[in-house]
Order: sequence, then structure tokens, then C-alpha cells
Amino acid sequence: MRNSRSRVLRLALLIAVLAGVAGVTADLARAGTEPIWPTQQWQASSPEEQGMDSAALARLIDFGQTRNLDSLLIVRHGKMVLDAYYAPYTADIPHAVNSVTKAVVGTLAAIALKEGVLDSTSHPVLDYFGDRTIENADDRKKTITLQHLLDMTSGLAWTEPLTDNRFESVVEMERSPNWVKFVLDRPMARTPGESFDYNSGNPHLLSAILTKVTGMSAEDYARTKLFGPLGIGKWQWRRDPRGISTGGYGLALLPHDMAKLGYLYLRRGEWEGKSLVSAEWIDKVNHASVDMNTTFDPTLRYSNFFWARPDNQVYFANGYHCQMILVYPALDIVAVTTARGDCAAGRLATYIADAARSATALPPDPNGANLLASTVRDIAVEKPTEHDRTSPLALTVSGKTYHFQRNALLVKSLSLTLDNPRPRYELELYNLNPKNPPIMLTGPIGLDGVYRSGPPTPMGVNAAKANWLNDHTLVINSLIVGGSNPAQRWTLWFDGDKLNLRGSLDGRAVSIDSDPGG
Repeated sequence: MRNSRSRVLRLALLIAVLAGVAGVTADLARAGTEPIWPTQQWQASSPEEQGMDSAALARLIDFGQTRNLDSLLIVRHGKMVLDAYYAPYTADIPHAVNSVTKAVVGTLAAIALKEGVLDSTSHPVLDYFGDRTIENADDRKKTITLQHLLDMTSGLAWTEPLTDNRFESVVEMERSPNWVKFVLDRPMARTPGESFDYNSGNPHLLSAILTKVTGMSAEDYARTKLFGPLGIGKWQWRRDPRGISTGGYGLALLPHDMAKLGYLYLRRGEWEGKSLVSAEWIDKVNHASVDMNTTFDPTLRYSNFFWARPDNQVYFANGYHCQMILVYPALDIVAVTTARGDCAAGRLATYIADAARSATALPPDPNGANLLASTVRDIAVEKPTEHDRTSPLALTVSGKTYHFQRNALLVKSLSLTLDNPRPRYELELYNLNPKNPPIMLTGPIGLDGVYRSGPPTPMGVNAAKANWLNDHTLVINSLIVGGSNPAQRWTLWFDGDKLNLRGSLDGRAVSIDSDPGG
């Protein structure tokens, strides 16, 4: 969903240095050259060939290792100068991009406008839903336009503030059998266009509108009009209970393909000599004028589902827990991050800009190149955690299923197999929506201190590792590789037929006990 609130929103405060870093514009740097199109694959280059410092990029990777990054990519002058992945994540796994989904849906709207499928961003939203009864349809609601959706100024009552991690309205929408109806029926909190209010329902309405005017889902429209032309062939995209592609979040992409989307914007909507998105659309993003009303940074602006710093310095698609596509027009740079939590994105953005030392090639730096190459290799290999203890209970608890009443951790049942060469788990979770069936997760467990990954699932690739703290206590670390949430730590304390399971929820410890007798 949203970007990591705690530090990523300091980005604009730190970004003011960018305009003077290179000293020249990208157009000057690329004068007399033809654009490079990465439709089939990205061309690689040494950083120095593109005016960037290898040693600075190595330090940037080290910083990312302390900040929950899964990947870090930098493209300059159309060539990939940094392509780094932090184990256990790998380049071939689509990564949840959260609210970057909004920017993709916005881009699809831009394509639909260019092709005449949508007539104007000033078109009233309710016109597209004349086949249904809409609650709270007062005069203000009737004036909501497509542009109000794109700018988060629809005026619909919604609780999803940028200042904290409350997703109240999103949770309510998720529990609804009809997401579009849920959003359309919201009462009005203010006049459309009056002020910014972050709302993941707005892009979901736009996704539904795209389905109405194109006759296909946003995902299928993207396959034909956006992903196909850009050479994007691997992704995952959630749909709501009525089959509408989720508009506010729910898309997973490969980092290389995230960079392609940024490159489309850097090249002002052009791809292989064809204009996919109008330059006017991108200029609107570049010079966004909607005040985001943030006390932590009054300079931030918003437009067309992009965050922006005014004066054409940087703009970015932004997803919760630091899924980012950053476009630096003056530096001719696209940068991509995927992560599993707060990554201090403001500092990352500054370090990226600082690594651009020249608009043209720098002298070769063998020492810096070797340092960068070894750093990229090092983070791609997982470092084992301590795993030198076992327990006689491994045999006793193996194959036993522990059941739990509905609880805050949503654990319904858990079964472990620890007594053979291929240890594994089976975890059953209560669905967030009680009307839906439980979610089943299963996969291997690394008892050697290294994550073991299972097969891909609609939720991502589940990975787990475990170690015994003592004869009665097993600690399991689990994560969804390609997901956006931090690794979870589960502490299991076995006492006869009883299992006490401790985990965390929203930063607080939660303890649950299995049913009597398991």
C-alpha cells in the first residue's frame, strides 16, 4: 500500500541537492546519441562509463544491507550500472510493489486517454456507474472527476493517513464482497478538489472504470498496451471478489521491469519510437501541484498517482515498505528499490544522487569496480545463523497438529516435521475475512541456519529457517520472499500436548496457546 511512513517521506527534504549534482542536463549528456530500449533486456555498463562512482555504489549496497532491502537497481543513460539482490531474494521472483500499483493504473489511464478510450480526466466518475444505485450521492459526489481520483482529492470519507500505519478503510474494503460498491457508497467528507486525502479506493475505482471502457481487466489491458510493448512478461496481480484488478495495491513485478516503467517516464512516454504516454501527462507528474498536506514535509506534491518534488528535480512511484521507482530527469537516472520495511529512503535517494559524479564517463577505477563486484556477490549469499543445537522433542512433536481458536495472529493450525532429512511445516491461517476459507501455507524449513524456500504461491515464495534455543523452545523465522513485510519470528514452547506460540503484531508481542490436547 503506502510507502514506509517513518522515513521515506523525508525524501523531498533531502532531494534539494540533486539539481546541482551533475552540473549539466541529461540532454547534454546524451547529445547526439540514440535512446537505448531495454525491451528484450537491459544493457549493462560499468558505473564509471556512465559517470558514476563504483566505490560509492558499494557503500550504498552496504547501507541497504542494514535497511531491509531486497533489491537495488540503478540505470543511467539507458544502461544498468547497478543490479544488486539481497539473499534470499533473487532477481527472478516478482516482488510486491504495493502502492506502485497505483502508478501503473494511472499509466494505463494515460494510455486510454491517448487512444481515446477515455475522453477526458474531467469526466465525472459517477457517469461510468449509471447502472447501479449509489448511496450518499449528493451534489458533491456527482462532481468527482477522474482527475480527482488521480490526485487523491475525491473528497470521499476515508481513513488511510500517511502519518501512521492505520489502514482502517482498506481493511473494511477488503472485508466487503463488492469493493467498487464499498468505495462508491462512501459518504463525502469534503468538496472534490478541496484537499489531498490518501485513499486506495480511488485507484480501485479507476481500475473498474478501465474495465468498463476497455472491456477487459486492468491487468489484461496492461498486458496488451503497457507490459507487452515494454517487454514485461512476468507479474502477479490480485483481483477483488468481483474480478476487478486491484487498483491501490496488489501487483508484483520483477525489479528489472519496475525499472522499465521508470524508464518510460524518463523518456517522456516514448518507447521504441512510439509514444505510449503523452508528454503532457508526464509533465503534470513532473510539476505536480497537489499539496499533500504533510506536516513532516510541506514541499511534497502529488499528481497522477505519483509523488513529486517540484521544479522537476525528482518524482517517484511509491509503495509501502519502500517499493520505489525513482526518476531523476536532470541526472538521466532511474533507480528501483524493493524492501521489507523501512529503508531510510531519503538517505538512499541522496546516496544515489551523490554517486553520479559526472554527466559523462569517468576514468576507469579497477579498485572500485572490484569492490563493487565483491559486494554484489556477497549480499547475494545468505549468511547462516547459529544452528548447533537440537532437541529430543523433535521426534515427539513431528507430525502432530496443534489447533488454535481464532486469534490476533490468525493461526488456525500448525504441524511440523522435524525428524527426517527434509524438515517442513504446514500452517493454516484464518482468513482476514471470516466468510472466506482458511489460507494454507506449507514448505521446507532450514535447520542449518539458512532459509529454505518452497514453490511459488499466489502470496509469494514462502521461506523458513529454525533453531532450538533449548530442549523445549524452537524459534522459527519465516518470510515471503518477494513480499514486502519483514521476516517474522515465531517462538514455539512445547509443554506436553500444549504449544505456546509467540509472535508479533504491529510491533507488539502476542502469545497464543493451542487447544487442550493440541
